[in-house]
Amino acid sequence: METILDFPPGLFALSAALFWLSVWVGRAVGQWTHAQRQEREDLSVLTNASLTLLALVVAFSFSMAAGRYDQRKNYEEEEANAIGTEYARAGLLPATEAAQLRRLLTDYLSQRLLFYTIGDAGRLGQTDGKTAELQGSMWSIVQAAAAERPTPPVALVVSGMNDVINRQGYTQAAWWYRIPLGAWYMMAALAVCCNFLVGYGANRRDVLLFTGLPLIIAVTFLLISDIDSPRGGVIRVLPQNLISLSQSLGK
Repeated sequence: METILDFPPGLFALSAALFWLSVWVGRAVGQWTHAQRQEREDLSVLTNASLTLLALVVAFSFSMAAGRYDQRKNYEEEEANAIGTEYARAGLLPATEAAQLRRLLTDYLSQRLLFYTIGDAGRLGQTDGKTAELQGSMWSIVQAAAAERPTPPVALVVSGMNDVINRQGYTQAAWWYRIPLGAWYMMAALAVCCNFLVGYGANRRDVLLFTGLPLIIAVTFLLISDIDSPRGGVIRVLPQNLISLSQSLGK
């Protein structure tokens, strides 16, 4: 199910408007209550503490998003290596079974490339179904070969196929696991509070302050959501290793 977090530009526009409104509401409340100078000095302590806490939560979330991104890249590399290794090990089977397995691996590689490149949910579901079907067909071939000829070379083929299937599962898990919604709620609440406090404690109508702070925080949200979103952002994992493997198998 897609949310606003899967569309970083929309999240940027929404957060910028929300934070800008928070600053101006804080400014209006500050003018209405006629806060005295002593109150403003006390308020600065609370404002600084809130901004520091927001910075810590943002840094933690960015680190989490960057870690997930690196994980997706590493799993793409491992998946390409597993498919390439199994394609080579297929030669240990008899000629007929080797040809069938290599043909299925080539089709499987095409589906894995689609997994990284398509963004339509309907097509993605079709790709996942085709991937599962190909995995079942490939496993049937190596399982039959192992039952008929339980030799060490065939065991290598079975082990390689196990790696191919496992790497696909690891990749899928890395694309599912993202920054928890609770962390986003906390960041949003802290950002609203910080903007409100800044507006409340402002001594004059500083346009740069009232527009700069909401914009900076909104850009930070944009960057985090872009890295954290596997398909909705500009910063994506390109299947370079899978593309290279596809080109080498084509030759």
